[in-house]
Amino acid sequence: MLETLRTAVSSLMANKARSLLTMLGVIIGVSAVIAMVAIGGGASSQMEGLISGMGSNMIILTSGARRQGGVRTAGSSAPLTLSDAAAITDECWSVKDVAPQVSVGAQLIYENRNWPTQVVGTTEPFFRIRDFTARFGRLLDDEDSRSAAKVCVIGQTVATELFGANANPVGDVIRINRIPFEVVGVLASKGQSSMGQDQDNTVITPIETAQRRLVRSAISGSVSMIYIQAKDASAMDATMSEVRALMRQRHRLDQDREDDFELRNMTQMLESLAQSTRVMSLLLGCVASISLLVGGIGIMNIMLVSVTERTREIGIRMAIGARAWDIRLQFLLEALLLSLTGGVLGIALGFAASSGMSIFLKWPTYVSPAAVMLAAGFSAFVGVFFGFYPAWKASLLRPIEALRFE
Repeated sequence: MLETLRTAVSSLMANKARSLLTMLGVIIGVSAVIAMVAIGGGASSQMEGLISGMGSNMIILTSGARRQGGVRTAGSSAPLTLSDAAAITDECWSVKDVAPQVSVGAQLIYENRNWPTQVVGTTEPFFRIRDFTARFGRLLDDEDSRSAAKVCVIGQTVATELFGANANPVGDVIRINRIPFEVVGVLASKGQSSMGQDQDNTVITPIETAQRRLVRSAISGSVSMIYIQAKDASAMDATMSEVRALMRQRHRLDQDREDDFELRNMTQMLESLAQSTRVMSLLLGCVASISLLVGGIGIMNIMLVSVTERTREIGIRMAIGARAWDIRLQFLLEALLLSLTGGVLGIALGFAASSGMSIFLKWPTYVSPAAVMLAAGFSAFVGVFFGFYPAWKASLLRPIEALRFE
């Protein structure tokens, strides 16, 4: 085996340029597979981060659309209220936390700086449901809501725009629509949401304060949405069923009437997006693997040429006792060396291409060890598969005919 391997290496080194050109198809194929899978893996990792950033086991309850003349229109005849949130907390056993929310666009002012943003009025469980933590200061608590305190927690983008990068504005007073609010905390950065919205460009105030001073609503205690967190992931379906049944009861909906509210399982939505990303990654990998097949055909073509060129060599080896298996093994090893060497160079090029896309194009990429092993294994398979026919053809030559070949 060692002698056969040495002979195969010598044969390939004798034609360096041809060997390199033969490997080129495998190099391009493997690097393309790794680069495409890296793009898909990076997108999947980013999507998983967005899922975790949205909060775990979260359900969003919003007012539905009403029907008029068979047409769904905006708004609802039965808006959500604080009492709905309290009822969900008290009567749904599978619910862990509930946080009602109102929101309004507002202009923030601090000294000579101003910044437009979305102001959210909510309660203390909101931070647990959405996995918000404080970088500076503290988060809102139940006492802030009970007393309708004019305090707020601001996101990192707001802090940077009003106070400068890395500033600690805790204790400072900002004006929200000309109403003074004390900053009691700055949120840790969350980045963009799955919809591309900047989650750090926000101001959070107690819901009672927002309803009294910032939001003008014709219905007392109405809220725009209610965040609901299930006790665990396995209880998500049960939680949605419980909340739906309770809301239909509270809104006095008959069995033949549609829901006038909407329940959205954000985890399922984002997992569907992640699944779509994984499918895209698989398709990209399959398209890139076509290059490997082209490279394999190139290997087979060159090996057939090599068999023709070395017919007399094959005849001499057979005449002095080489078996058909020895001849077959020699050409298989040559094809395997070509594909494996091309695979190694392709893996290096794939890593370089992935890093380049991350640095220059700002695309998230992630090269998984499984993708590298798959590319290496597939390149070896290509070498064996496409090298078998030339090796088999060489082993069938008769020594006398081979020695006569010119």
